[in-house]
Amino acid sequence: MTPHDHAAPFGTIDAELRIGGQPLSRLTARVGRTPFFAYDRGVLDTRIDELRSALPPQVELSYAMKANPMPAIVQHLSSRVDRIDVASAGEMQHALDTGIRPEKVSFAGPGKTPEEIRQAVAAGVIIEVESPTEIARVVAAGDALGVAPRVAVRVNPDFAVKDSGMRMGGGPQQFGIDAEHVPAFLAEWARRVEVVGFHIFAGSQNLNAEIIAEAQERTVDLVTTLAVHLPKPLRYLNLGGGFGIPYTERDRPLDLAAVAENLRRLVDGPIRDRFPEATPVIELGRYLVGECGVYVTRVIDRKTSRGKTFLVVDGGMHHQLAASGNFGQAIRRNYPVIVGNRIGAPSDAAGPVSVVGCLCTPLDLLADQMELPRADIDDLIVIFQQGAYGLTASPTAFLGHPAPAEVLV
Repeated sequence: MTPHDHAAPFGTIDAELRIGGQPLSRLTARVGRTPFFAYDRGVLDTRIDELRSALPPQVELSYAMKANPMPAIVQHLSSRVDRIDVASAGEMQHALDTGIRPEKVSFAGPGKTPEEIRQAVAAGVIIEVESPTEIARVVAAGDALGVAPRVAVRVNPDFAVKDSGMRMGGGPQQFGIDAEHVPAFLAEWARRVEVVGFHIFAGSQNLNAEIIAEAQERTVDLVTTLAVHLPKPLRYLNLGGGFGIPYTERDRPLDLAAVAENLRRLVDGPIRDRFPEATPVIELGRYLVGECGVYVTRVIDRKTSRGKTFLVVDGGMHHQLAASGNFGQAIRRNYPVIVGNRIGAPSDAAGPVSVVGCLCTPLDLLADQMELPRADIDDLIVIFQQGAYGLTASPTAFLGHPAPAEVLV
């Protein structure tokens, strides 16, 4: 996909990108400074509508808040999704502040502290336990509070998901309990807490519908072998997510229709037949919010060094760790970038340019040798695919620059 393909859902006005219906220059004036992140409510709602239309109605949609914990986004999504998944006590409090029912909040992630577990037990959320240590702490907290904790077992499956941006299952992992140890784990603990089901999340950022479908099928088969060890019928079946979005020109969007068709077959077949009381859950973060966001940064210098042109901007990798290529990428590739106030203008006659940030490190590279319209001081550079793992996944304290603004429009 090209940068202009990414611009299409937002629209343009007089050669400017439009965000939330507003021209970029006007929105920048409203925010009052650059750089900033802007999230388009309409683009976000369109994605949710597409998912609701495609997925089987029996499937509940959970928002993985770690993708973007901005309070306005979480509040908005709390009325559009069925559940929220959190990865810390801080995120849990944000979720509960929206008014979503505690039983619709799940708390996952390794390394939950005893204090966080106590908070989660008191709140009544589903704790997705990842180790024998965690379940012991859950039981202790329940005994101390006089509360029956509600848990799901996060399982580290005996298979990996190919082509995932990050592998979250298969082989040795800090995530979950190895599948082969789950029966013994349940035999020891299942009658001391309320075990509602299982969570299996084997990989993230996958654009291959066939691989996602295979992972979901193998997940259902694995849960079938494990559910017989539960003292009560399975009620919660978190199939994970892993739906990817395209970041580079070579990427192609996920075939959602193919994923949904396979999921419909599973829901109407083996899931209904084997687990008639279970609610299937798809947990998505990046796929929900990733494409609704942009990062806007202003050109503060244009310089040439030995024949190479650099656009120096007031943002950088302290807000853009992923776009700079330093968030787990094996090979750095450019994210979609445009000059947001010069859409449709011809490419710079000086040739390709590199967009670099304001930090004192050569790692601060936001676009490497891209064909862009000519940009000068005060023009606005826009990076797409910034709704997920942008601000909160970046080293914002590096070199002491101010934090960027965030707006939902």
